[in-house]
Amino acid sequence: MPDEPDDAVLPEPEPEPPHADDGLDLARALTRAAAGSTPRHRARARGRARPAGTGRVSGAHPDDRDPQTLDSTLARLVDDHGWALDLRMRGVFARWPELVGAEVAAHCTPESFTDGKLLVRTDSTAWATQLTLLAPTVVRRLNEELGPATVVAMDVVGPHLPSWKKGRRSTRDGRGPRDTYG
Repeated sequence: MPDEPDDAVLPEPEPEPPHADDGLDLARALTRAAAGSTPRHRARARGRARPAGTGRVSGAHPDDRDPQTLDSTLARLVDDHGWALDLRMRGVFARWPELVGAEVAAHCTPESFTDGKLLVRTDSTAWATQLTLLAPTVVRRLNEELGPATVVAMDVVGPHLPSWKKGRRSTRDGRGPRDTYG
């Protein structure tokens, strides 16, 4: 074999046609790029623990990144903030005549619900007495609607009465306007 000189020129290989990334190749490249740029993969590359649930690659099955219905989003918001009981109680306040009857509802209204106690205000002292007698029945009916032991007690208060404690000449232990008579 004859020796070839060092300055011999080898023929250059023909350049390959440029590769067109389209279709499946493009999809794979984009998926790898997206998966490699997530915090999970960067943490793995640095040798640290990765947060759970981050860096998932989208697939054919629905997940929490897909568009959600308003109903499921509101349900999750209510559950996250613990508003379920408050919303149910507001529903009871709105349906009060349906739950206790039209005649009773005409003379009393629920005012607040705190720590299992429902505060109901009546328009007269006679209705306060009547509703106090009906309280166990009303509590039972509300617990059927809201769930067992939701309403523990019902406090019944009478109407707002005018205060006689005003003016410069009022006394601390006076009986109001009655002690000026006769």
